[in-house]
Formats: sequence, structure tokens, C-alpha cells
Amino acid sequence: MSLDLDAIKAKLNQLTTTNDRKNNYFRPEPGKQRVRIVPYVHRKENPFLEMYFHYDIAKRSMLSPITFGNADPVVEFAEKLKKTGDKDDWVMGRKIEPKMRTYVPVIVRGKESEGVKFWGFGKTIYSELLSIIADPDYGDITDLMNGRDIDVEFTPSEGPGQYPKTAIRVKPNTSAATEDKAIAKSIMDQPKITDLFPEPTYEELEKALQEWMNPENADSDTSSTNESKSKDSSTTEAVTKKTDVAEAFNDLFND
Repeated sequence: MSLDLDAIKAKLNQLTTTNDRKNNYFRPEPGKQRVRIVPYVHRKENPFLEMYFHYDIAKRSMLSPITFGNADPVVEFAEKLKKTGDKDDWVMGRKIEPKMRTYVPVIVRGKESEGVKFWGFGKTIYSELLSIIADPDYGDITDLMNGRDIDVEFTPSEGPGQYPKTAIRVKPNTSAATEDKAIAKSIMDQPKITDLFPEPTYEELEKALQEWMNPENADSDTSSTNESKSKDSSTTEAVTKKTDVAEAFNDLFND
């Protein structure tokens, strides 16, 4: 049996693309690093990109379409669970809701030749950066000519139950983002955030949710369909009492 060269080439291309995407992320290393937030050229009025992700549904993180104002079956299901009046359903609904993470394009000092990278952070860092920009003594720290660098200090977790810590300090002096034409060009040629985080289809998320709810059938090519319960049954009963969780999912979507 001969090798399927097309399949091998496709896999190689997939691995290469994955590695390229990793090169577009800035993940703070232990200690201090200095970065400069630059404008997001695909939406110049605001470099802060609020992205919503599902971390618990699939075997990988998946971008939620609500990031772009589009329908998300997981969000729809979560909302229905929270309205059943059952505490366990409400907890599950909260669990599967997408979580926000904010990304900004940056150049890393000392590594400017690597081009723009995207730095992701949570609510605490986001709030701190917005507060600094809102302060008239600082203003627009992302300005290419008169912005400010940021020192990022990352402290890894120190043991079980401990969380890593990230602290930032905006430098007092203003400066140009770069005086190198090649680096300036790389800032203007930065990738789109959707190149790093493609938006899944409604059907892809629906399938991921069904597999998460019914993992024993995740790898099966067959599925069973049970007769629907009467409309007199409460939504809580539909979720908590049916043995086939996938059917509960379908009932909630089709009522």
C-alpha cells in the first residue's frame, strides 16, 4: 500500500501553520520584559480586542461567535439551563459560558525584528491599562510616535493552590515605537486576530457541545434518538432525568 502523499503534505502544512501561529503570541516569561502596545491596524480606533472563548467544551479552546455578535449554540444552551430553576442546571450553564480574554498587538523590546505579537490577559490587567489610558497624565500609550513602553513582570506559581502573577508598570517617558523602517512596516503588516483564532461555525460548536455532554458517544458514527417527552414535563426534568444527555440538548434547542 503506497503512502498518501497528499495527506502527509496537508498534515505538514497544518503543523507549520500551528507553529506560525504560536510565534504570533506574546507570553510573558518569568522576570521582566518590556513591550509596546501598537495600534491594531485592522481597527485603528481601539487596539483592545475583547475575545470570548470556550475552554471547557472541546479538547481545545474555541472562539465563541458572540465575539463578533454572531449566534453561539453553547451560549443559547447555557441561557436555557440557567432558566430552568434548578441550581445544578444554573451552575452548569455558568460553567459552559464563554470567558472573555483581551488581546492587544505588541512589539517586544529586544525582539522587534520578530514583528507584532498578540498579548492576552484577563480582567485585572485590562482594567489597569484602561485606567492608565484614561488618566490625562498618560493618555494614549499606544500612540506610535508619543506612546509609552510597558514593563511586564511575570511571577510563576509558587506551589499548589497558588496562581501566577503578572504586574505591569508603564514607563514615564514617551517615545516612538520604532525608528526602523523595517519594523514600522512589520507593524503595518500585522496579522488579523482571526488568523490566530478562526471563528468556528454554528454546527462545529453544536457538535462539540454534544460530545462534551455525551462523551461516550463522541467517537461513534451512530446516534440513537428517543421519543420526545410530553410538553407537560419541565425543562429541568428534560435536563436532569433523561439518560441520553444529547437528547436533552436537542429538546432544549427545539422547544
